[in-house]
Amino acid sequence: MSASKRPLSPHLQVYKPQLTSVLSIAHRATGVVLAAGLIGLVYWLMALAAGPAAYADAQRLLGSWLGKLVLFGFTFALFYHFCNGIRHLCWDAGLGFEIETVYTTGWLVVGISIGLTVLTWIAALV
Repeated sequence: MSASKRPLSPHLQVYKPQLTSVLSIAHRATGVVLAAGLIGLVYWLMALAAGPAAYADAQRLLGSWLGKLVLFGFTFALFYHFCNGIRHLCWDAGLGFEIETVYTTGWLVVGISIGLTVLTWIAALV
């Protein structure tokens, strides 16, 4: 028998990404980002405990443009994961499974996450 050139299962290129699948993947990715961000938190706490010189170095790193960009992304990941977690809790209670509600709450999660991130950074910079 000759080997078939057909794929064995549908490939990702076959399907158009849907909001539900994108948000699900983003929820998992933000969970990974939050777990990795704990390394940064531990670094900052260790610098705080190590004394003024180490703390100043940590503050300089986190205050750089790259540090602020990472912290901004971490802030968004925190709010997104939190808001989408609330959405999942509603699903666990059997609420919000209608397709229109799923899409509405999905866009709400994205909008609220962006809004809370921006508001947090505005408050932090004032």
